[in-house]
Amino acid sequence: MFEAFRRIWNIKALRKSIGFVILMLMLFRFLATIPVPGIDPALVRSALEGNQFFGLLNIFSGGTLESFSVVALGVAPYITSSIIFQLLVMVVPSLKRMQKEEGEAGRQKMNQITRWVSVPLAAIQAYGFIALISQGSGGGAGQGLLIMGFSLFMAMLVMIAGSVFLMWIGEIITEKGIGNGLSILILAGIIAAFPRYLQQTIATFDQSQIVNMVVFAIVALVTIVVVVALNEASRNVPVHYARHHAGNRLSGGVNSQIPLKVLMAGVIPIIFAISVVLFPTMIAQFFLHAQSPTLITLAEWVLRTFQNNWVYGILYFVLVFGFTYFYTGVIFQPDEMAENLQKQGAFIPGVRPGTHTEAFLRNVMNRILLLGATALAVIAVLPVAMQPLTGSQTLVVGGTSLLIIVAVVIDIVRQTEARLVSYEYEQL
Repeated sequence: MFEAFRRIWNIKALRKSIGFVILMLMLFRFLATIPVPGIDPALVRSALEGNQFFGLLNIFSGGTLESFSVVALGVAPYITSSIIFQLLVMVVPSLKRMQKEEGEAGRQKMNQITRWVSVPLAAIQAYGFIALISQGSGGGAGQGLLIMGFSLFMAMLVMIAGSVFLMWIGEIITEKGIGNGLSILILAGIIAAFPRYLQQTIATFDQSQIVNMVVFAIVALVTIVVVVALNEASRNVPVHYARHHAGNRLSGGVNSQIPLKVLMAGVIPIIFAISVVLFPTMIAQFFLHAQSPTLITLAEWVLRTFQNNWVYGILYFVLVFGFTYFYTGVIFQPDEMAENLQKQGAFIPGVRPGTHTEAFLRNVMNRILLLGATALAVIAVLPVAMQPLTGSQTLVVGGTSLLIIVAVVIDIVRQTEARLVSYEYEQL
């Protein structure tokens, strides 16, 4: 470990990247301590206490919801916008053409549209957050949470600005090449809340909680072991480079491998799944005070349904499983991989170049992804399944937090190691 730190410190570019990321995280945590003007923090804390749904919201916002800070929305609007457009790319030909045929320019244009759409989504979620917390504390639709003299519009405007600022910070962190910026921001919020959780556990400890703590320790250990194993597991597809003449020299004839990761999507499916699970409940809050009795009844049914552990667990499992396949399909392009192999004069033994290679790679990826998606979904819902046995809502929130921490840390380590290897090759 100390040798790895020494190697990182000796590379100026990598050292500066890590330093910049740490500086951005410090800025993020500073903003997380500044409450939205006009919000009563006592009502926020009373609404969050012992509520599983608000606990998940707090995780997804990077731990900023409990203080209702100016960055309380976190990166949720941007992630929701990304999900929407990645789904649209699969069904709208013009968007698919923009992303693939226009190359880097098309991807940048798509990212810009995603940023713009995240602004109205942030407005919707800002109002939803205020309404949720206000009703959870016994107030009206937002007004019970606001101190006299401050408007709901101003509170929403501050939250929208904070979310856009975090979106910018997350993209800058991603450009530094040591991890996904959005995931790192969520990780920072979770870790920042650990000392307070530990303090509360010690202060309220009694012997009746020993079983819950043992169960949580077992779930934590299983999560760490399985997530690490999944992230490290891969199927190595053999590749052979044909020999060819370059002038008077004979080159090629090299055997290599293409590592296909079992869990290529990393922690993104978990983040996407939490976003989708929370969205219906948040939207239902808008219709609790509607004029139509039918809308009120429907909103109350949605809230009751999503508070049911069985419904929540099954939906969470399906979403994690589905998003693992979906996001892997976004980042894994067997057609481009097959085309590149053919251009380089390489082939997979026993498989014809071109479309046959593409079909082979897709089939292999689908088979190994079945194991990875199933395992990740089981780990995600394991704390939910254990809750009826322990009666602890903290287990659900803590299990999700642990899953995000392990996956994000592994991704950071992998990208940092890749930067180290790349630098060492450049020095040869």
